[in-house]
Amino acid sequence: MSSALDITNAVRPPRAAFLDYPLGHTTGKPGEPDLQRRILIEALDAFASLPSAGTVKTLPFRWSEDESWKEKAFAEGDDRLPRADTPQYQSEEDRRLAEKNGAGDGI
Repeated sequence: MSSALDITNAVRPPRAAFLDYPLGHTTGKPGEPDLQRRILIEALDAFASLPSAGTVKTLPFRWSEDESWKEKAFAEGDDRLPRADTPQYQSEEDRRLAEKNGAGDGI
């Protein structure tokens, strides 16, 4: 999955799903699990059905009604948090669920 189409096209992965969302949001908007699920299902369907290596499917989701978010992203740069060696969660509930299901225990 990718939010950087030019980079994805340059590296030519076997199959790819492109989502025209800001970097760091490749699987959807925070706090919108239904949207995230729909995006992941579309991507998995694409991976299973794309006809040939190097094919990229653009997913049909939009970050907003207009493209103004792109101007802000280019002007302000990457606003993602630095990567960490420990798991990061969108919410306390996400953390509890992940820990309950064995996240971070080396599995």
